[in-house]
Amino acid sequence: MILSVRTLSKRFGGLPALSEVSFDVEGGKVTALIGPNGAGKTTAVNCISGLFRPDEGSVIFDGKEVAGMPAHRIARLGLARTFQNIKIFPRLTVLDNVLCGLTVRAGRSLLLAMLRLPKLRHRERALRLKALEALDTLGLSDRAAIPAGVLPYGDWKRLEMARAFVSEPLLTLLDEPVAGLNSEETAQVATLIRSMRFSGRTMLLIEHDMELVMSVSDHVVVLDGGRVIARGTPDEVRENPLVLEAYLGRVCSTA
Repeated sequence: MILSVRTLSKRFGGLPALSEVSFDVEGGKVTALIGPNGAGKTTAVNCISGLFRPDEGSVIFDGKEVAGMPAHRIARLGLARTFQNIKIFPRLTVLDNVLCGLTVRAGRSLLLAMLRLPKLRHRERALRLKALEALDTLGLSDRAAIPAGVLPYGDWKRLEMARAFVSEPLLTLLDEPVAGLNSEETAQVATLIRSMRFSGRTMLLIEHDMELVMSVSDHVVVLDGGRVIARGTPDEVRENPLVLEAYLGRVCSTA
């Protein structure tokens, strides 16, 4: 397993956001984490990625305990993510935004940076090429030189995904990648996720779009009230009465 979460708990002001949550993410697969609003999905992802320190529990990533570890150290171990609220640098170019996702590969030698030795210039060219390849994969190569802030919302989503995937992480956390997108843009993201999975990428997907979740996921974990109430294949979860009551049933009743 690339990721094993065990009895993860987190409280805010004494109120439980997560209560003994446990699940696994298998390498080369897409695992979806779903549930109604307030179920604890984003809190779980923030604990896994180092933005929050869990109160109890264990997070084993690639064989290493990372619970409570700072986000930048976890990123260097090979974990990348997108955010529910898009995080881009609007004044930087589209290309420079993606290059930010390669800081874990840029090296940390102050002397090398000061002297501008050929080794550094070669590394910079290689990173730039990798960023351009990521933009091409996401259909943004023709926008590489423009400020990211002028892109439409759908392109911001794709830009953030390009930045997450560019470093070829062991695990990518996708936090609501199609929120706010239209049906055509959602279909494009679904195609991208399937393509990344086919190439061997491992993803943990947090999403409300059930059609997307059921079409791209290998395994689904369902949260409600900060607890795991179901897990299994998309077909198993779709037919689980607890899921129908806690999530899917609510969606249907309000549709």
